[in-house]
Amino acid sequence: MAPRAQSSLTALAVFVSLEFDMGSAEGIYSYCREELLLNTWPRMHDCAEKERKMGVFIFHIPGMNRVDNMVQEETEEEPKAPKIRQTPEDIKLEAIAITLAFHPSQDILAAGDIDGDIYLYSYSCTEGENKELWSSGHHLKSCRKVVFSSDGQKLFSVSKDKAVHIMDVEAGKLLTRIPKAHKVSINALLLVDENIFATGDDEGTVKIWDLRKGTSFMDLKHHEDYVSDIAVDQAKKILLTSSGDGTLGVLNIKRRRFELLSEIQIGDLTSVSIMKRGRKVVCGSTEGSLHIFNWDGFGATSDCFDIQAESVDCIVPITESLLCTASMDGVIRVVSVLPNRVVGTIGQHVGEPIEEITPSRDTQFLASCAHDQLIKFWDISSVPDIKVNDYRRRKKKDGRLKALSNKAFDTGQNFFAGLLDTNEGNDKEEEDDEEDDDSDSGSD
Repeated sequence: MAPRAQSSLTALAVFVSLEFDMGSAEGIYSYCREELLLNTWPRMHDCAEKERKMGVFIFHIPGMNRVDNMVQEETEEEPKAPKIRQTPEDIKLEAIAITLAFHPSQDILAAGDIDGDIYLYSYSCTEGENKELWSSGHHLKSCRKVVFSSDGQKLFSVSKDKAVHIMDVEAGKLLTRIPKAHKVSINALLLVDENIFATGDDEGTVKIWDLRKGTSFMDLKHHEDYVSDIAVDQAKKILLTSSGDGTLGVLNIKRRRFELLSEIQIGDLTSVSIMKRGRKVVCGSTEGSLHIFNWDGFGATSDCFDIQAESVDCIVPITESLLCTASMDGVIRVVSVLPNRVVGTIGQHVGEPIEEITPSRDTQFLASCAHDQLIKFWDISSVPDIKVNDYRRRKKKDGRLKALSNKAFDTGQNFFAGLLDTNEGNDKEEEDDEEDDDSDSGSD
């Protein structure tokens, strides 16, 4: 060490990790050289005192005083407060989930996958708080639909194995099994009330069941292809079914009879929802369009418009006028019905087909599952506040979608980034002086 530096050195304390072999001269020698204290090594080697402090050893060099400003004592880091997220973390699955359902009163989500397993999760916006509560492997083939009972105590499921299962939500135990409920695989399920539920299969058959009797009291085959979805009116009287044959079916539960079948639409009808306070019925299709029926005119559509997606595989109403759609392109769109508009997007599974979307009980979150084996949560709390003007807005030449949530396009490897419009300054609506593809026929 230089004489000037050595003369200014009145004390020395060297911290050596507990993992050091204290008898290893080579280890301490190496450390000293790194600290440019090579000339102090002979005295350190002969040191007479050592003590343990703050989890390290401090060596006192005989005849020298300590230099406190050279001693950096280790301090324990305070535990960090849990991070609160805007939405729960993604849930990674072992297989592709086909169906999702939110609990009606608790922060619980059920998922059924392609292997036939059912998982129950508790979810939270606190980071690291998502937990698997239980799993069930009672289905022999893929689980195609899960639905909670209105009180949240039971979980219904249907499967490709033709069976209907009813699980106890709290215990995760199988309460009821209806084997061979259909002759072929079951694809659709709807709970009408606490005693009645409906199922639809791959060949177009619809059955209505009474839990009190344990049997079906209606068995109708009015579709030529799979039943994709089922809906019921508020009075629990009229049942609507969408099908892969391109038709909408109408059944009267009270009178226990089939009412009518709509005209055949282009493409499969993949989903059905009742909107506009029961005055309109909306169906999604594999052609990427929405078909709108009047409640008193199920024979033919009153309107149809293309949402510029590869397909519309699932639709869920958020309000009486706004719904969310899931598509093969992995994008979740918010769509207005009458006036017909694609309002924007709340998120995506990048390039992965989405199997199902479902809103939480308080319309705070939307959960989605796709072929990337992830369950994602999206913030839709602001969607009900969206106002859509009746007049047309000028279409953006680059075809961008407006982001309606912070996570809409938050991935680094996002080939949909060009579709994103985050410039609110360009969001001014103008009267469209060009031909618009969206149809605005009809009224509320």
